[in-house]
Amino acid sequence: MLPAWTILLVSALYVGLLFAVAYTADKLGDRGLSLVNNPYVYTLSIAVYCTAWTFYGSVGLAAEQGLAFLTIYLGPTLMAIVWWVVLRKIVRISKLYRLTSIADFIAARYGKSMLLGGLAAFIALVGTTPYIALQLQAVSSSFDVLLHFPDMEAVQAGSAGLLDDKALYVAALLALFTILFGTRHIDATERLEGMVVAVAFESVVKLVAFLAVGIFVTFVLFAGPVELFREAAASPAIAELGLLTGLPGGYQNWIAMLALSALAILFLPRQWQVSVVENVNEDHIRTASWLFPLYLLVINLFVLPVALAGLLFFGDEIPGDDYVLALPLAVDQGLLGLLVYIGGFSAATGMVIVATIAVAIMVSNDIVTPALLRLRRFHARGRHDLSRLIVTIRRLVICAILALGYAYYLLIADTHALVSIGLISFAAVAQFAPAVLLGLFWKGASRRGALAGLVAGFLLWAYTLLLPSLAEAGLLGERLLTDGPWGIEWLHPYGLFGMEGMDPIAHAFFWTLLANLGLLLGVSLFDRQGDMERIQATLFVDVFLRSERDARFWEGTATVGDLQDLLGRFLGPERAAGVIREYGAHRGRPLDEAEQAQPELVNQVERLLAGSIGSASARVMVASIVKGEALSYEGVMEILDATSRAIEYSRRLEEKSHALESATEELRAANERLKELDQLKDEFVSMVSHELRTPLTSIRAFGEILLNNPEMDADQRREFLEVVVRESERLTRLINQVLDLSKIESGSAQWQLEDVDLSRLAREAAESTQQLFTDRQTQLHIEIASDDNAIKGDPDRLMQLIINLLSNAAKFTEPGEGQVWLRLEKGRGDTLRLSVTDNGPGISAEDQRRIFDKFHQISQQQAGKPKGSGLGLAICRLIADAHWGTLWVDSEPGAGASFVCKLPRAGGEHCNVTGYVAFSERGPAPPEEEPS
Repeated sequence: MLPAWTILLVSALYVGLLFAVAYTADKLGDRGLSLVNNPYVYTLSIAVYCTAWTFYGSVGLAAEQGLAFLTIYLGPTLMAIVWWVVLRKIVRISKLYRLTSIADFIAARYGKSMLLGGLAAFIALVGTTPYIALQLQAVSSSFDVLLHFPDMEAVQAGSAGLLDDKALYVAALLALFTILFGTRHIDATERLEGMVVAVAFESVVKLVAFLAVGIFVTFVLFAGPVELFREAAASPAIAELGLLTGLPGGYQNWIAMLALSALAILFLPRQWQVSVVENVNEDHIRTASWLFPLYLLVINLFVLPVALAGLLFFGDEIPGDDYVLALPLAVDQGLLGLLVYIGGFSAATGMVIVATIAVAIMVSNDIVTPALLRLRRFHARGRHDLSRLIVTIRRLVICAILALGYAYYLLIADTHALVSIGLISFAAVAQFAPAVLLGLFWKGASRRGALAGLVAGFLLWAYTLLLPSLAEAGLLGERLLTDGPWGIEWLHPYGLFGMEGMDPIAHAFFWTLLANLGLLLGVSLFDRQGDMERIQATLFVDVFLRSERDARFWEGTATVGDLQDLLGRFLGPERAAGVIREYGAHRGRPLDEAEQAQPELVNQVERLLAGSIGSASARVMVASIVKGEALSYEGVMEILDATSRAIEYSRRLEEKSHALESATEELRAANERLKELDQLKDEFVSMVSHELRTPLTSIRAFGEILLNNPEMDADQRREFLEVVVRESERLTRLINQVLDLSKIESGSAQWQLEDVDLSRLAREAAESTQQLFTDRQTQLHIEIASDDNAIKGDPDRLMQLIINLLSNAAKFTEPGEGQVWLRLEKGRGDTLRLSVTDNGPGISAEDQRRIFDKFHQISQQQAGKPKGSGLGLAICRLIADAHWGTLWVDSEPGAGASFVCKLPRAGGEHCNVTGYVAFSERGPAPPEEEPS
């Protein structure tokens, strides 16, 4: 038990801290150092979704229904997946047309209808009231638990009178905070930076507080989650809470709760305020799409452990909603209890502040202001400054909303658990979903359809949820719940039209959504839209194809002075004059008050007014001073179609430009390749001529010597004849290699494909070149890992490849010191790796890049005089490519060289190729990643 003064002092200090945070954020924003232009602050502000319901009510629900509490958080997680499609479109529309609330959004989408906007604002007000009462109840209850625990009778008795009621003072304090930081500007589209940063700060506080109590309960009161769940499992009643059968009604209610919470994360007024109106950058939605579900996961980690611990400690002695606070107090952890109280206080106050601002803007713009504008003394041509009046109206509305929430708390909040109160609000705001979501993607949704759907959905919500809650509180006869009105049982609120057995929330959600969506679709399909409806539908559905310049809806005339006076009445004379000056500077000249305003200026004035008094009221006010009519639907469509055609033409030109640039680049590359090939052709002819001339010159010279010296002695004659034979063989080899190379490259070479044992070929190649190694006094080491080395290939060509590699290795080693290794082993994947490694002089990096080119030979500085034609390795690479393999070299100067050939094993897709085929028929080798 903590003394009352301590709790009050801590509460006051915490509220003071909130004031300081909000004040500092506002001042920094005024200096251009915005804190809200940050994806993490944006995400934390969306976490205002986690209210006292999350902090206390989730544990209470888990204590009753186990894992059922997860539905409230899985729904928003699923909705976050489509935020980039749905939420981004809503944000884009709201920013483009300066829409300040969900009621304003619905009114603007359906022809800027005042009636529809007022209805949406009224639904938001009535639907949010239970939620505000929930927060006041949570704060009051947590204060009583801190003050009186473990005397639960005193806790349940609560306050002795109105003046002792903590909820009253909390409501007053929150009204003051909301007025100070929520009504600084009349333009509701301006950032409420102080409020947003304060709410983000509170999201951190409540997360830390809940994790602290969760860790304490799980790892201090119990020796970890294993022991906690083991003790819970020992009680059959508690063990059932860990199963997926805790939610009454089974899968139907699970689906209903998932859908309801998924809609709530978007359509609760407070969520719309922070995620749409306060959004600074659309890209922040990307971060929120994964970070917000992560926040929900973390804050709910210890919900079930705390619920189980509360049941083990207290059983049914205290309500499950109080477990979070009662557990630390039960073991004399007063400081932790105080931290938990502050966390719950943060969760509650954050929700109340944002929700009150959002609903106040709706009520002010869509109910109060339209009503005032109907009075004669508020005629548009008057010159009264109404900006202060509108700010005053919003402040009075804030106080009225909190007073209404407090009244609901006094009447019925004590008779319901936190979760049930919250779900009543969820079902109310879900009525906005059909009108908004269909309006985003279907141009055919009409004003009458949206109006019929909202009216039917709201009336069914009031009948199936609101009236029963009043009846359970004793304000209405309880016979309504059992017998139905006038004794008609199949009309009773919890079993409408005979649908029995469902949870009341799921039952209400089903009927309200069915009626709302059904009437919206049905009426819209048979309705004829007005011109403004069709214009707005096109602008909303095709928002990503439009810009502010497309919205020229006025063909009437108005003077610049009239527009400035109109703006001055709602935004103040200085702000209005600044808008006109800025517009004139944009056009390159100052504007005269008597001149006729351009349509763009008229539309800009309407959008500015929409941020202050709502889109529907703004249109009425502008229409009252514009002489003539607004553009017809056909006229607007002509403008929009012309814009669309221009955009499409520009897009096609851009595509063609990119295509031409790409084609030009390809032609340039092809031309460079042709030049390179032409140069290679010249080099090839020159090299072939040179290589052929060398042995021919030797043959001719020695032949002439033999011809001119018939009396030469036999030994010398034999020596000269051996040179002629050797050079003839060299010439033959060169010609054969050139022919081989030509056939392989042209695709005319024939390959006998069959199953080949690469182990056998490697050994035979080693035997064929053994004499060469013996002559060079070089040792050849053979290392074959396994005999299971079957591949598909041409045995003669593969033999040629291995012999060429072995011959090259023998040539480039020092006689008497040379070492060569022939290895065959398993490669990565289903491949074989054949390598020939020597301890010769190695190959430079420059030569490695060209060593497989035709007629390229190692430089004399590195390996002495060239020792071949320069065609062997080029042929080897072509042979490897033809066998779906790769050939590369690993070497460093002075450290020898290793030629590696990777070949696929038999059994791949190429194994259906058999018999004689041309290289071109076999296709290129698959791309392989070669070592650098």
